[in-house]
Amino acid sequence: MAELKRQLGLLDSTMINVGTIIASAIFIVPSAIALQLHASLPTILVWIVGGLVSLLGALSVAELGAAMPQAGGQYVYLTEAYGPVWGYLYGWTSGVVINPASIAAIAVGFATYFGFFVPLADAGIKAVAVVSIVALTALNCLGVRLGAITQNVLTLIKMGLLAVLIVAGFVLPGGSVANLSPLWPPAPVGSLIAPFGVAMVAALWAYDGWIEITYVGSEVKDPERTLPRSIVLSTLIGMALYCLVTASFAYVLSPARMAASSLVASDAAQVTMGRAGAALVAVAIMTATLGSNNGIVLTAARVPYAMARDGVLPRWLAGVHPRFLTPVPSLVVQGMISIALTWISTEPSWKDTYSRLFTYVVLSEFVFYAMSCGAVLRLRYKAAALVRPYRTWGYPVTPIVFILFSLWLVINTAREQPRDAAAGAALILAGLPIYFLRRGAAVR
Repeated sequence: MAELKRQLGLLDSTMINVGTIIASAIFIVPSAIALQLHASLPTILVWIVGGLVSLLGALSVAELGAAMPQAGGQYVYLTEAYGPVWGYLYGWTSGVVINPASIAAIAVGFATYFGFFVPLADAGIKAVAVVSIVALTALNCLGVRLGAITQNVLTLIKMGLLAVLIVAGFVLPGGSVANLSPLWPPAPVGSLIAPFGVAMVAALWAYDGWIEITYVGSEVKDPERTLPRSIVLSTLIGMALYCLVTASFAYVLSPARMAASSLVASDAAQVTMGRAGAALVAVAIMTATLGSNNGIVLTAARVPYAMARDGVLPRWLAGVHPRFLTPVPSLVVQGMISIALTWISTEPSWKDTYSRLFTYVVLSEFVFYAMSCGAVLRLRYKAAALVRPYRTWGYPVTPIVFILFSLWLVINTAREQPRDAAAGAALILAGLPIYFLRRGAAVR
């Protein structure tokens, strides 16, 4: 029986993560953050804190990735630390529900900006989105190296385009230091805690992706060194780019105009470059969304593959193509679910889909991120003999701080946005009936 093969190096692993982190969120989310905080420094501070929080999680989960470099990532870690039901719930939430929904939303974002150059009706946008999903799925069925090379190229291009937008904002006419005013809102610091937490959810949605490489742990070369390095490097790269892009937008538009903008990147680029700026942003978003979706398609299919290999999903999903050495059945089913979600979407705008997705997706994932950091603590005792080529820097403070922050984030957001929090909880629990039905059938 064919098995997955280790083919991904440090550059591939880092670009998979960076390419997944930097999607369309950076072109949209700064507006949502400015709407909450109304001043330049807090909008940049959100990105710094969000990056540091993500880095704490990355430093912690890197220990698990280096110790258990297997396909499935967190599914494997949570199963090992807490038992099969928790691994299943993560796999269900992330691999079966969230990732296909994210692929669909990002594909519609790509098609929407494709419409900047070729006007499309609603059906045309959905058709282009579907074609992009089919193309990326087929590409990643043909070999992990082909998918990784595509990811490297798209990620380097998008990083270059972001650099152009940053430099244009600070160098070309249109920006001003005066636009950065106010630097800090006049409200008391205590009154900023709740809106800062809401803004943080948007920032963490943008950072999400630092863990993607763990899904393909069984295909990474020298995983004991490569996984931790790529996770930390990609988080630092994302943090630097996000802070610089937001500062550039604020320099050009001001916090008030950022908050009022529905397409903040396009508005900023039009100030400095005119119509050409809008076209550049459209190209940047198309590249960013295509690269992000390629990263998700490549990595996320390994979660249901790992679950099927363990018997908690149908066994045929664990099939590996004998020539291309890719989990073709899992990739195809993931693509079919994503296409279905794309076609049945009734949202009037892809940004409406994003706004509905990112709050409960981040909340759902941070429950499992916190549990993964808890797994670092738990497995130090439960599996003391486990070989750990990399040990979490700052242990035990690093995972504990991340867990405490995650608890605050979930509680604060549940209080501020209870409907989205309830949707996130329902999303997690929806997989339980299927799990117990399959387990009951297996027992019989």
